[in-house]
Amino acid sequence: MDHLTEKFIKSEVVFNGSLLTVRRDTVELPNGKPATRELVEHPGAVAVVPVRSDGKVLLVRQYRYPVGRLTLEIPAGKLDQGEKPEDCAKRELEEETGYQAGKLRRLSAVLTTPGFTNELIHLYVAEELVLKERHPDEDEFIDVEVFSPDEIRTMIENGALCDAKTLLGLLLAGL
Repeated sequence: MDHLTEKFIKSEVVFNGSLLTVRRDTVELPNGKPATRELVEHPGAVAVVPVRSDGKVLLVRQYRYPVGRLTLEIPAGKLDQGEKPEDCAKRELEEETGYQAGKLRRLSAVLTTPGFTNELIHLYVAEELVLKERHPDEDEFIDVEVFSPDEIRTMIENGALCDAKTLLGLLLAGL
């Protein structure tokens, strides 16, 4: 597959923030010509589909500044340095919803948009939920809402649910 591979030449950090780094790389294309690639380095993340014993699903509603609106999503968050995805999934579930999972099952891991970022999101389904205490991050303002699978299907059909990780997580969880 070398006839498809681009070879790294050099890299320049354009921005280095607390969440992500933006780089401009120079590569050599398979035909030998140079090209520029702009990419966002991301530490990776998890997303969890929390399913209650009655089959209803917990979603979080929050304001997402980049799109300028409220969204409904499955609980999610970025991996801390050296953190295992399963540990992050447990942490994010409890932080955002107040629930602990008696059973946590890995669904998949997906590259969100490999055209410009290396972000990999690990998807899980959480079952046998036990309510404990919510403790969102200082900068997180989240409402937890509960929906039946029928309500979720309707929200997908009418565009109320449009977050990619949420849609994929729900699909892979069989909802």
